[in-house]
Amino acid sequence: MALLEVRNAGKVYGSQGAPVTALADISFSVDAGEFVALVGRSGCGKSTLLNLCGAMDFPTSGEVSIDGQVTSRLSDSVLTCLRREKIGFVFQSFQLLHTLTALANVELPLLLAGTANARRIAEERLRWVEMETHADRFPHQLSGGEQQRVAIARALSQNPRLLLADEPTGNLDTATAEIILRLLRRTANEFGIAVLLATHSREGLVAADRVISLRDGRMI
Repeated sequence: MALLEVRNAGKVYGSQGAPVTALADISFSVDAGEFVALVGRSGCGKSTLLNLCGAMDFPTSGEVSIDGQVTSRLSDSVLTCLRREKIGFVFQSFQLLHTLTALANVELPLLLAGTANARRIAEERLRWVEMETHADRFPHQLSGGEQQRVAIARALSQNPRLLLADEPTGNLDTATAEIILRLLRRTANEFGIAVLLATHSREGLVAADRVISLRDGRMI
C-alpha cells in the first residue's frame, strides 16, 4: 500500500458566483522511501495540493489517503494525531520560533506530544543534520541554510511517515540548496520516509526519484 495516495482529487473554491477550480482530477501515489518532486509555475496548484496531502485541507472531489486513512473521513482529534505523528512539514520561510534556541525548536514538538527522552531525541536529530555545534544558537544567529537544517531536524523529530517540503530551497543560494536537497534525499533513503517536494529548482528535480508536473491545476 502506498504511504500517500491521491485519487481523482479536485479542489474548488467559492460556492457562490464564479467558482475557482484550483485542482482537477489529480491522481498519484508516493511509497515509503520514495522522493517525489512536484513542479509547476506559481499558481498552478502546488501549495493547494500540499495542503491536501498534509491533511490541512480536504478535496471537494476525490480523496486523499495517508497510511491507509482517508483524511476527509477522520474526526478532528484523529486528524490532529495524524498530522503530529505521521507528517513532517518543511517550509520556505523556515518558521522557527525566534525566542527558542535551535535545540529547543527541535525539542518543542516532542515536549508537546509528551515524548519521553525529548532532549536526547532532539540532540540526535540536530546531530543528523550536522547542527549539533549550533544547538544553543537562536535563529537570528544562523544562516538561512542552517535554519533550514534545524527545520528539517524538527520535522523529523517524531519519526514521521511522510515529509512535505514546500519550496525549502527558495530562499537559499545554489550551494546551500544542494545541501538541503541531499538531506531530503537521505531522509527518504535512511529513514524510509515518503518525501513530497514542491519546487522550482532544477536541482530538486534531478534529486527526486520521480517528477509530477502541474499546469493550471491539472497533471501534465
